[in-house]
Amino acid sequence: MNTKTTVISQAQLDEQFACCDKIAAHWSALGRTPTAYVETYGCQQNEADSEKLRGYLVQCGYAIVGRAEGADVVIMNTCAIREHAEQRVFGNLGALTHTKRRYPEQRIFLCGCMAGERNVSERIKHSYPHVDGVFSTHHLWQFPEILWKVLSKQKRQFYITDEPGSIAEGIPQARDSKLKAWVSIMYGCNNFCTYCIVPYVRGRERSRKPEDILNECRQVIGDGAREITLLGQNVNSYGKDLNSGTDFADLLAAIAQLPGDFLIRFMTSHPRDASEKLFDTMAAYPKIAKQLHLPFQSGSSRVLKAMNRHYDRETYLKKVNYAKSVMPDLVLTSDVIVGFPGETEEEFEETISLIQQVHYDSLFTFIFSPRPGTPAAEMEDLTPREEKNRRFDKLCAVQNAISEQIHLSYVGKTMRCLVDGKDKDLLTARTEGGRLVRFPGCDSLIGSYQNITIQGATTWSLTGILAENV
Repeated sequence: MNTKTTVISQAQLDEQFACCDKIAAHWSALGRTPTAYVETYGCQQNEADSEKLRGYLVQCGYAIVGRAEGADVVIMNTCAIREHAEQRVFGNLGALTHTKRRYPEQRIFLCGCMAGERNVSERIKHSYPHVDGVFSTHHLWQFPEILWKVLSKQKRQFYITDEPGSIAEGIPQARDSKLKAWVSIMYGCNNFCTYCIVPYVRGRERSRKPEDILNECRQVIGDGAREITLLGQNVNSYGKDLNSGTDFADLLAAIAQLPGDFLIRFMTSHPRDASEKLFDTMAAYPKIAKQLHLPFQSGSSRVLKAMNRHYDRETYLKKVNYAKSVMPDLVLTSDVIVGFPGETEEEFEETISLIQQVHYDSLFTFIFSPRPGTPAAEMEDLTPREEKNRRFDKLCAVQNAISEQIHLSYVGKTMRCLVDGKDKDLLTARTEGGRLVRFPGCDSLIGSYQNITIQGATTWSLTGILAENV
């Protein structure tokens, strides 16, 4: 793995913008506006990457559309975290043979984390001839160049070499929403959890400069953003590679002091680097949401060691208890893996007991999925799938009961929520803790903060009414 970080120069970006101009001129000469569709799989970082791809496409003269059928360019921005996600991508990619048969000039690209896996690129090369280009996350900044080569040379392009991790400032973004903004603060990961492919496909940790992040935040606030979500594979280790004296807590505090009516969220936090300073900073600034996603993955210290998580059960619980002590209303969510190789019934029950002790607001639950190229994929795994499914169902039942209990405790409370959209005849909003609320109201409220009195609750969401109407 190449571990060197490269800063993409303005001259290099200017070359990409020159390719954008060539592509725009190509379509102008044909007398029509081309269309493009970007499909995103996986995490919020992929969503942010797709916004950059759309930004480039708009600069190339494309109109963004909502489906692959008939689009001149189709991009599948993929996730490699779990086998199911990869199989879904291959299935959808195969289905595109039919759209390309109907539209022979359609150009199809695969990018994202899957594109960084050598076995995936080889499979695409030999079994999916209708795919025109494959590029890994390290080459996203070169997308105009890749697209231009496909359009002008009519040859397939594979940008998948083990390039050093890069930082490229100034790539245009076509954001999905002006109301909520993803802001990447760093890329890559140094933790090498034994089950995770991310460090191999996204590279080592590399942080953006604080001033660049602050400038982007000022811009999105000026454009109307009411929520900013800071992104990184492990935001808590932000700044360690910069030697600038600014850590993640410092960055949060600086953003929280920017003018404007907005809320800051972030993900994902690794317990290894979650500090009391971070929790104190969250507690100190009203603009930082009292919401924390802190993946624990397993309640067993032995399993955590096998996962290479760099903390044990006791350390995790100590951090959670401190965070709750300084933020009594903290909404806490987490990730958990069931059926890690070698997990015993007793160790699974340790996970159940941790969930019952912490009382998470919600969990993202997964059955272990072996990823080729990771150490866990080579570990002996004797637990039958049926047993893993039973454990998974039990875990979900325990957590669902807790989630419902917590949601019922909201009934009667009035909460400040950001109104962010519609669901059929009702408006939708999010509490500071990220809980979904449905309530009746006028569309003109979308984009504003409103006080909503909670009147009903389920396992998954809340219902309410504007406080002024109570």
